[in-house]
Amino acid sequence: MATAASALLRRAPFALAAAVPAGLAGCNWLGSESGDGHKFRIDAVDVLPITHLKDQGFTSAGLSNQKSFGYAKFISDDDCVLGDVILKKTTDPVRARAYMRAGPRETLHFDPKDTRAAIVTCGGLCPGLNTVVKNLVEILGTRYGVEKVYGIRGGYRGFTAVGWDAPLELDAAAVGDVHREGGTVLGTSRGGFDAEKIVDWLKAKRVNQLYVVGGDGTHRGAYKLAELCWEKGVNIAVAGVPKTIDNDIGIIDRSFGFMTAVSEATRAIEAARTEASCNMPNGIGVVKLMGRSAGFLAAYATLASQDVDLCLVPEVPIVLDGPSGLLPHLERVVDQKGHAVVVVAEGAGEEVLGASAEVDAGGNRKLPPIGTWLKDRITAHFKSLDREATIKYIDPSYMVRSVSADASDSYLCMLLAHAAAHGAMAGYTGFTVGLANNRTVMIPIPELAKASPRSLNATGRTWERVVAVTNQPCNTARCDVQQMTSDKAVQAATGGDA
Repeated sequence: MATAASALLRRAPFALAAAVPAGLAGCNWLGSESGDGHKFRIDAVDVLPITHLKDQGFTSAGLSNQKSFGYAKFISDDDCVLGDVILKKTTDPVRARAYMRAGPRETLHFDPKDTRAAIVTCGGLCPGLNTVVKNLVEILGTRYGVEKVYGIRGGYRGFTAVGWDAPLELDAAAVGDVHREGGTVLGTSRGGFDAEKIVDWLKAKRVNQLYVVGGDGTHRGAYKLAELCWEKGVNIAVAGVPKTIDNDIGIIDRSFGFMTAVSEATRAIEAARTEASCNMPNGIGVVKLMGRSAGFLAAYATLASQDVDLCLVPEVPIVLDGPSGLLPHLERVVDQKGHAVVVVAEGAGEEVLGASAEVDAGGNRKLPPIGTWLKDRITAHFKSLDREATIKYIDPSYMVRSVSADASDSYLCMLLAHAAAHGAMAGYTGFTVGLANNRTVMIPIPELAKASPRSLNATGRTWERVVAVTNQPCNTARCDVQQMTSDKAVQAATGGDA
């Protein structure tokens, strides 16, 4: 390791080759070389391009950005951020993926004094929604000086539903304190997407920038709007800000609000531990957390709390009985400690409960009641052993998502809002923003949608840590999990899992 590290420090970082076509950059970086000829190497970097409105035939204002951000370093379109920083020794050619770096550009596509923006929040609540709205309004209105910023009420429905289609007019005074509150000042809803009507609304209000805050489904809709604007010859930039309480959006390091939700979830776990340890005999606390198809919230809350004895997630099958079953495991924990704490993600247990055919207005499949089912199974199991047990069930699902963002997430919300505004003012469209290896980047929406929703890697490091911390049986973690066929399959399904 020391040899590899010293080699990486000595050698110059990769250089983008100027003669390479757009979207593809050659790299002349070789790291440590071992005796068998294997190298740490990157032979080429594929930079995912973002559509620019001028590429669709729209005339750019071509204004200098010196007035608004002349004090700062402008970001060049040649700047990129590597998507995967983990390398393996290989003799095969290696192509790395990279994303365009976000930040203020030197030239503006839109003239601020003729620019009207609209902001819409869609889907479920998440800590930090108001902080994103606040920072979008302030950077657009105060720093760039755009003519007007609209707030769309109630998600996509707010563009078309009668009684909802009167937007709020937002300025710095209107959003000054909204970051202190949970939820979204604009309101939200699921469904109601009608691309034709939305574009007609944008044209009627002379809006030329649309900021969409939502999950992967919301982003798919946003990209349809961007495409329709191109087809209709409407000079509108569409920018996304990814949002999900489940942290299951691909490519990005994490979603805003996720770590706040983890912190709130640990409070529920602490309450469950208190109830379980004080209610004798054999107290067991069961906490159900959000996590429709991904167990990130349950896993991270488990690791953060250090009080959980069993964590159940959608990616790992539930094994109830037998030497490695969860019920005998809880027996052993109770015998040793006198109590136990269980965390279960809402999407876990489909293999024992079955899948529901019902869907909500947003197209999400309704989930069976895993929390109460698990509580009943634990109760029945201890009763079958002629042992008394006190089961306390806590469901803080809506509590963890309806609070305001903590300091870390507030900072992330600011970064993302600024990144979206800079990209749109420069004339980019059909993109979203996020952290990639702790750097703000612009991501083509189709790439984000393709990688979402992602899942927790059931053979990865995070789940390994969960098993180590809870000491739950291996059969309820790795051994019964169907192994993916290659590292590439794992990477595609999980977006990486360090």
